Amino acid sequence: MNILAIECTHASLSAAVLAAGIVYEAQSTDWQKAAENLVPLIGEVLASGGLDRKDLDRIAFSSGPGSFTALRIGISVAKGIAWGLGVPLIAVPTMPVMAAALDEPTLTVMTVIQSRKGEYYFACYTREELSSGLWHDRVDRGGAGDVIAAASGVPGGVVAAGRGLDELQPLFTASGIRYAGADLFSARSLFPFAERLCLEVDITGLNDIAPDYRQMFVPKVQGG
Repeated sequence: MNILAIECTHASLSAAVLAAGIVYEAQSTDWQKAAENLVPLIGEVLASGGLDRKDLDRIAFSSGPGSFTALRIGISVAKGIAWGLGVPLIAVPTMPVMAAALDEPTLTVMTVIQSRKGEYYFACYTREELSSGLWHDRVDRGGAGDVIAAASGVPGGVVAAGRGLDELQPLFTASGIRYAGADLFSARSLFPFAERLCLEVDITGLNDIAPDYRQMFVPKVQGG
């Protein structure tokens, strides 16, 4: 089975193909230009694996939460390819996949993604949840103090994972919380989850698949 995976939820951009048990991946640091860079990146990984789009059997995408714009770009590209090929589309939740990518053998992992300036999405996952694939779907949202309080309240301690968390890093250090970043999280991280979710996917449900936006934008009205 050949699976294409796309990850562009926040702060990084990557695409990967799993073909005959081998992973081919390409990444871009120009994440804010996902609209221009994602399709060429997909072409690059397909070429690396000696594949054409018609050779793909499944399309997986990192479904968020994350950047509203990037999520829309990611699902639009993923859904377009899946629809055109007539293959299933698999929405893989970003938070537990990021936690699993850390491969922390003992501690609970807290994943953190910036929602907007000064606000974050965060969730904690035990090793048992991640290894079984039966993770919860609770994602909290709050300020830096809420993140630190939640991490400090986990019995046995946590290791925090996330990208671009400049405001939080000194707070983690001051609170004795290990911060591991998220360098290991990319499109290739989706494959173990995507393969597991393949059994639950119905190709007829493409229209019902949507990113996990969570953050709703309320336009400001000028004037009285």
